[in-house]
Amino acid sequence: MAMSGSEKTAKHREKLRAQGLRPIQIWVPDVRSKTLVEEVRRQSLRVGRKDQSDLMDELDRSAAQTEDWVW
Repeated sequence: MAMSGSEKTAKHREKLRAQGLRPIQIWVPDVRSKTLVEEVRRQSLRVGRKDQSDLMDELDRSAAQTEDWVW
């Protein structure tokens, strides 16, 4: 007898858990959202108005905040 889709999924998940993995849920921005599109546009225009040296200084400050991150 063939397994149903949910049985195949359960078997696959059991195999992954046996390998020491666990499922997680990740929420990402909805690129179809009008609000997100407007915010991306606003930020892009803001960055476009910045002087090159100001932009690099801001990127350097942001990168410096990650120096102590441990992977």
